[in-house]
Amino acid sequence: MLEQLNEEITNKFNDRELVLGDGKVDSIVMMVGEAPGAKEIEQKKPFVGSAGKYLDEFLSTIELERDKLYITNTVKFRPTKEGKRPGTKTNRAPSKKEIEEFKIYLFEEVDIIKPKVIVTLGNVPLRTILDNESASIGNMHGKPISVIIKGAKYIVFPLYHPAAVIYNRELKEVYLDDLKQLKAFLKNI
Repeated sequence: MLEQLNEEITNKFNDRELVLGDGKVDSIVMMVGEAPGAKEIEQKKPFVGSAGKYLDEFLSTIELERDKLYITNTVKFRPTKEGKRPGTKTNRAPSKKEIEEFKIYLFEEVDIIKPKVIVTLGNVPLRTILDNESASIGNMHGKPISVIIKGAKYIVFPLYHPAAVIYNRELKEVYLDDLKQLKAFLKNI
């Protein structure tokens, strides 16, 4: 089923370089990021750039192996804008339209994977999964939330995006505390 979904996404967005979900299809944990960056496009795999290095470090902190997870993004292509130097591109947040274009596919992925826990990494996946534009990672991080997707109940565990720690070092302790909460939560499911 996942192969069919990936083929459908690839056919619909054949004008864009895509990074599809990756990992264990029967995982109990599904991690959802915002969108791929340059390294992810290059390697065709989510979370392999600098944010991926932080994610790997944090996963090791809570003794969760990346190859036991399923990792995807809300938007499957790299949203860019003109960089400071002419001819360069830099990442930008996906637009509402771009998020809406991919939302149905994200929900299909959830329905196929059927994880026990969906870990959202940042505001974009949190708002998309909860279908709530006013949801805020600052208010909801580290606390499990119930959500219904395609008629099934899931637990969402919001975390800051790993890149947030790159830009705001003060978040590292908060992030580590949230990871400890996640580790304890996963032991009880």
